[in-house]
Amino acid sequence: MAREKTVTREALGSTTDVVIAGAGPTGLTLAYELALAGAQTLVLEKLHRRIEQVKGGAIQPRTAELLESRGLLEPMLRRAAPRDPVGGHFAMLPVPLDCTPWQTRHDGPIGIPQWKIEEVLEERAIAAGARILRATAVSEVAADEDGVTVTADGLEVWARYLVACDGGHSTVRKLLELPFPGRAGTHQAVLTDIRLTAVSSLVPKERGHISTMTRQAGGYWAMLVPVGGDLYRFTFGHADQADTARDAPVAREEIATALRAVYGEETTLGAVDNASRFGDATRQLERYRVGRVLFAGDAAHIHPPMGGQGLNLGIQDAFNLGWKLAAVIQDRAPSGLLDSYQAERHPAAARVLHHTSAQRVLADPNPSEDVAALRDIFIDLLRLPDANRHLAGLMSGLSLRYGLPGDHPLTGRRVPDADLVTEAGATRLSALFGSGHAVLLDLAGAVPDGLRLPPRVDLVRATCAVDLGAAALLIRPDGYVCWAADTSAVCAETLLATIGSGLTTTDAH
Repeated sequence: MAREKTVTREALGSTTDVVIAGAGPTGLTLAYELALAGAQTLVLEKLHRRIEQVKGGAIQPRTAELLESRGLLEPMLRRAAPRDPVGGHFAMLPVPLDCTPWQTRHDGPIGIPQWKIEEVLEERAIAAGARILRATAVSEVAADEDGVTVTADGLEVWARYLVACDGGHSTVRKLLELPFPGRAGTHQAVLTDIRLTAVSSLVPKERGHISTMTRQAGGYWAMLVPVGGDLYRFTFGHADQADTARDAPVAREEIATALRAVYGEETTLGAVDNASRFGDATRQLERYRVGRVLFAGDAAHIHPPMGGQGLNLGIQDAFNLGWKLAAVIQDRAPSGLLDSYQAERHPAAARVLHHTSAQRVLADPNPSEDVAALRDIFIDLLRLPDANRHLAGLMSGLSLRYGLPGDHPLTGRRVPDADLVTEAGATRLSALFGSGHAVLLDLAGAVPDGLRLPPRVDLVRATCAVDLGAAALLIRPDGYVCWAADTSAVCAETLLATIGSGLTTTDAH
C-alpha cells in the first residue's frame, strides 16, 4: 500500500475554511475540489488507515467523465482490474446495458477496488493543498450563523462550513439529531475478500457480466469474482443472516460454509483478508444543508447495493458541491448558491433510491412466481434499444439533467467529451476543465471580443467536428450546461445578462 501522507496535529491551525468529516471517496473528492479552488480544507477521518477492501468497486461512465475532466481517471485506470467490456446491468438481469447511444468514451463500468480510488484521491487532494488528519473521530459539533466548531479527539477546529461525508452511520448527522427517514433493511449479506488454495470447476476463472457470476445452492446465493491470483471478492447471503446484527463479526467458518455450499467441497478457503456485513435499507435526509453544515454521500442517502451506484452518487455529490462551496467561501457567489446543491442532488439521489428499490425486487434470489414472470418481461424489454438506452442512462448517470433556468434544450445537461481544435491545437472538451474552472465555449465566433468574464470562467474559442447543438455554451465546473445559444444574435442578447447568474443562481428547480 502506498504510504499515506497525512498532516500532524502540531501542523494544524485552529481555523480553516472547510472541515470535511470522512476520508472516503466522497470526502476526498470534495477535498480535492475545494483545494483546487484555493479553499483551506481539513479532512478528519476516524480510521487510522484506509481499509484495503474490494468494495464499491465500479466507476460508472458519468463518474469516469468527471474524474477524467480533472486528470484523476488515468492514475485510477492504471490501478483498475482488466476486464472485458461487458457492460453494466439492471437488477443483475442477463442483458448488458449499452451506453454508446449516450456519446461517451466510457461505455461501461470500470472495475477498481474502492481503496485504490481513495489512494489516488488522497494523493491529489494533499498535492492540491488539502490537509488530512487520521485517527481523529468527530465527537462534537457546535454551529452558529458564522461557522462551525468541530471537536475531534480533543482537537478543536473552527470552520466556516462543515461537510459530513462520514457514511451511512454518520456521526455528524446523529450529533445534530437529524432524522434519516426511509425504509429499514430486510435482507443482509456478507462481503469478504478471500484467498483460495483450491477451486472447483464451479469457480469462475475470469470476470464477466454480473448475471453470469451469481449462483445459488444450499439455501445460499453468492457471487465469487476473481480479482487476481488467488484473491477473490466473495459476496453471499442466506435467509438466516437477516437477523444477524450488522456489527457482528464474520466468522471464518461462516465464509467457508457458504463457499462449500455454493462452489463445492473441492473449493478450499485459504486466508480471509477482511469481511463485513451490509444491508438493503433505503434512507435519505430531507435537507442536505442545515445552516453551516452540509451532507454528502452515504451520510445523506443510503440504498440497496444494486448496480454500483453508491460510490458514484457520492463522488457526483462532491463534484456538484465543491465549486459552489468554494465560490461562496471566496465571496464569488452568495451563500444561497448552496441551496442549489439541495435542489439538484436531492432529486438525483431520490431517483437512485427509486430504481435500486425496483432492482431489489427483480434481483430477489428466491423470486415468487409473479416476480419471476416480471423478470422475464423485463429481460425482453431490455433487449429493445430504447428501453436499454433509458436504463443505461439511468444506471451510468449519463442521462442526468439538472433543472436549471433557461429554455435551450442543452441547459442542465452534460456535454459529450468531443474532440476540439483551439488556437493552441487539438484537444478534448474534458481537458478544458483540469483547473476546475467554468468554461465559456465559443464554437462559431458568437462571443463578442473584449468580454469581461467573472473569476474562474475561461473563454475557449474552438471548432468541433461534431455538432454539439449550440453556437456557444457556458459549462459549469461539474460539466453541466447552464447557458447555451444557437446564434450570434441570441448570444449577444442573452450572454451578458446571464453569464453571472448562471454560476451563482439560487433558484430551485
